Amino acid sequence: MGWMADETGLEKCAANFVPLTPLSGLRRAATVFPNRIAMVSGDTRLTYKDYHESCTRLASGLAKLGVASGDVVATLLPNVRAAAEAHFGVPACGAVLNAINIRLDVHTVAYIFGHGEAKVVLVDSAFVALAEAAIAEMDGDGPTIVEVPDDAAGFPASDRYMAYEALLASGDPAFDWIMPQDEWESIALNYTSGTTGQPKGVVYHHRGAYLNAMGQVLSWQMTLYPVYLMVVPLFHCNGWCHTWLMPMMGGTLICCRDVAAKPIFDAIADEGVTHMGGAPIVLNMMVNAPEEERRSFDHVVEVFTAGAPPAPAILAKFEPMGFNVTQIYGLTEVYGPVTECLWDDTRWDGLDTAERAAIKARQGVTMPFIEEVTVTNEKLEQIEMDSVSDGEIMIRGNAVMKGYLKNPEATREAFAGGYFHSGDIAVQHPDSYIQITDRAKDIIISGGENISSVEVEATLMHHPSVSLAAVVAKPDEKWGEVPCAFVELLEGADAEEAEVISFAREHLAGFKTPKKVVFGELPKTSTGKIQKFALREQAKTL
Repeated sequence: MGWMADETGLEKCAANFVPLTPLSGLRRAATVFPNRIAMVSGDTRLTYKDYHESCTRLASGLAKLGVASGDVVATLLPNVRAAAEAHFGVPACGAVLNAINIRLDVHTVAYIFGHGEAKVVLVDSAFVALAEAAIAEMDGDGPTIVEVPDDAAGFPASDRYMAYEALLASGDPAFDWIMPQDEWESIALNYTSGTTGQPKGVVYHHRGAYLNAMGQVLSWQMTLYPVYLMVVPLFHCNGWCHTWLMPMMGGTLICCRDVAAKPIFDAIADEGVTHMGGAPIVLNMMVNAPEEERRSFDHVVEVFTAGAPPAPAILAKFEPMGFNVTQIYGLTEVYGPVTECLWDDTRWDGLDTAERAAIKARQGVTMPFIEEVTVTNEKLEQIEMDSVSDGEIMIRGNAVMKGYLKNPEATREAFAGGYFHSGDIAVQHPDSYIQITDRAKDIIISGGENISSVEVEATLMHHPSVSLAAVVAKPDEKWGEVPCAFVELLEGADAEEAEVISFAREHLAGFKTPKKVVFGELPKTSTGKIQKFALREQAKTL
């Protein structure tokens, strides 16, 4: 081994080893870019000096409320200023951020509050009733509510709780951030429905959040001072880590409370947006926007899109409007995106629109910060890269979750064989590009939201007239996919489609509610297993 056999005196120390964390990006930005605009939220414009002070006050204010290192602070917020500040202020007081999907139903929010043991929750005034109902349903005390009003959006304070600005005012601008002593420390907790009705808590560490954020700088080929439009909800994989990314580049965050065509076009034209992310439904919405909601602009906007692959017809219309689209792929368990359909100009620049769109629909190759993404058979052997053989997408690297909170069995199963098992079925092309062909565990992705078919089925089975229910994805022009329910009724029972849909809506979030119900005997195997593949084919014709 030569001289490396003796490393006496070459130990880690404070000078040569610092745990990786995205918190360091904002601390640096406050010094390097103090007067650059860090965030635009409505009429509010914050410099990096302002942004850093606000996050510092938030950390201090939370500490004064009794939040200690390792505690959980939840949010029920759309993409507003407080949601972005929570991504730094919460971990800066040593706590773990739990950004909760604002579209969830009361029962699920109550479960998440209890399972994650949130001590405080920052709640937009529009969702105070949701938080109150969830806390009322819990056994014991729930989290302390801090209300985040938005007068400009028509959601003034209820005056029943401490307001966000009051929390900031209570904080010390000189508060010393609690930086991680170990980059394995938890930074965020995100809940995913997975394939069961019970949400699973996905735990992120500081190292993974840092590497994912920094790696996407390379994937997006970013230069200094990007202007990023926050369309991806910050409760989805922490906005794909993009909020943690921006301070590293001195970038500007443009908050997008309402995902609609007009505010998106306005932001691109008025603020010079250079980058944005979003599900294919966002692209579809913009393509079909009426002329009065559109704005002209003279630059190209780089777009990451994920979920169901965008339809080639949409890409063909969307890109000429001034956008360059890159399909990415990932899951909550891997901090958001881990593959990208990296464009090979030596092979594909000359292709016609339809051929380009077909290639852009692939999930692509491993991003720079992840160790390996591949497709294997049941023996964990690499499949043939022949565009035909299929297997399960496997992921390994530093941007894979720590595991599922309080669920070691599910964690062991997810990590069996030294890979994270995605549950997604794909082929690999000869150039190694991955393309999903099916979702092994029947997850429905509707407008970028994951829907568990098992959860919807379990709800439908509570209807007094339902004997069996199976839910599959039905293709939808607007949402990509929507839930379609196939229902067997009890002998002698009767029910109408509208009645079943209404019943489901009473118990589920709106986006999880079936949009079509078909009555009849369900196709089954000889052992009684429902043949979902046959139902999926039928759903395509409805």
